[in-house]
Amino acid sequence: MEAELKTDVVIRPVRDVDAEALGRVHATCWHETYDHLISTAALEKVSPRRLAELWTHWAQQGSDLRMVAALVDGEIVGFAGSGPARDRDAVRFRELYFIYLLGAFHGTGIGQRLFDAVVEPGEGVYLWVADDNPRAHRFYARNGFALDGATHTEPFLGESLTEVRFVR
Repeated sequence: MEAELKTDVVIRPVRDVDAEALGRVHATCWHETYDHLISTAALEKVSPRRLAELWTHWAQQGSDLRMVAALVDGEIVGFAGSGPARDRDAVRFRELYFIYLLGAFHGTGIGQRLFDAVVEPGEGVYLWVADDNPRAHRFYARNGFALDGATHTEPFLGESLTEVRFVR
């Protein structure tokens, strides 16, 4: 059941000037999402400034990228991005690169709005998600995704993270 927000939510394209705020939100979301999968020591090394630099780089990429931010009362609380497939065996699909939302806004429908802003209805799309992230798995299943059996272990913050691939 979705919690009702008593405020305006705006979903809009990411702007260059958003980089610093996106870096802060990105770092916070990583702490909230991966705290049970990655050590506290590794997570403490996450730099909002470094993530802001990444956002500056991403914002300068081509029009094949769809990147949006969710704002509540003018403050960024989440973001999503999709673009061309990076996996050679999935080139006919679009890839959902990321979707993150501050924990305080889970269950409000903002995550769905972010998803809908970067993935067209009925569009073939895939994504990688942490194997041990049941909340995300349920979200993607509700959106018509299924595991395709692909898995890999990625370096993440100097440790490793096992990811599974969902396809729609």
